[in-house]
Amino acid sequence: MLLDTNAISAWAENDSGVLSVLLNDRPWYLPSIGLGEYRFGLIKSMRRAALEQWLQEAEAFCTVLTPDSATARHYSETRYTLEKANLTIPYHDIWIGALAIQHNIPVVSRDAHFDRIPGIRRITWQKVR
Repeated sequence: MLLDTNAISAWAENDSGVLSVLLNDRPWYLPSIGLGEYRFGLIKSMRRAALEQWLQEAEAFCTVLTPDSATARHYSETRYTLEKANLTIPYHDIWIGALAIQHNIPVVSRDAHFDRIPGIRRITWQKVR
């Protein structure tokens, strides 16, 4: 299960909705792109120290996936397909989608635009606090 940035944030906030879809019998993956986005948010957070400690533990628990040349091929094909269909989604999410396609794993995200990417299976959750 590949966690999009909003899933990482929900996990950090102990959102029981996201925790209910993160199955313990499957590996959890963090995309380096999502980690960059999350860390950018931490820079501005008043809870930065605590969240950075949590993130260090999360990174140790999960496998971090980083784009490589195979990911770049999936990215370019996906972006071309979306462009041909006149569909746009944020570029960083195309990269996350390319990682999911490459590794044949679902994306855990509340962003419905992942549904526009052929070959992606998105898992979402109801927000619970």
